[in-house]
Amino acid sequence: MQARIRVVVAKPGLDGHDRGAKVVARALRDAGMEVVYTGLHQTPEQIVETAIQEDADAIGLSVLSGAHMTLFRRVIELLAERDAADIVVFGGGIIPADDIAELEKLGVARIFTPGATTASIIEWVRANVSSPVA
Repeated sequence: MQARIRVVVAKPGLDGHDRGAKVVARALRDAGMEVVYTGLHQTPEQIVETAIQEDADAIGLSVLSGAHMTLFRRVIELLAERDAADIVVFGGGIIPADDIAELEKLGVARIFTPGATTASIIEWVRANVSSPVA
């Protein structure tokens, strides 16, 4: 029997707009996943520590501040440093199309841009994030 997928949803940096992150967190929860929402103004270090402590299968980052290249990169680096690169990183927010390919090269599994439906996010997480056998 598969355990439920565990996702940490986080708002890194100084961006104070968290409505989208809360909507996604609730949608994932309502779809049967275990979700930990970290709240606003989290550092990459705090996010990675939470993901490791919570035994998360994935981290979903919401970035609207324009600092996506720095914040996603640092989360990926910290996961590698902590031998936790198996935690899938995905995200969304106001991210220019030109930056998406670069984020994918860094190891970000998927970026959802404005207009993505919660159904598409749930479907993608189910298809691309696995949880250990319970």
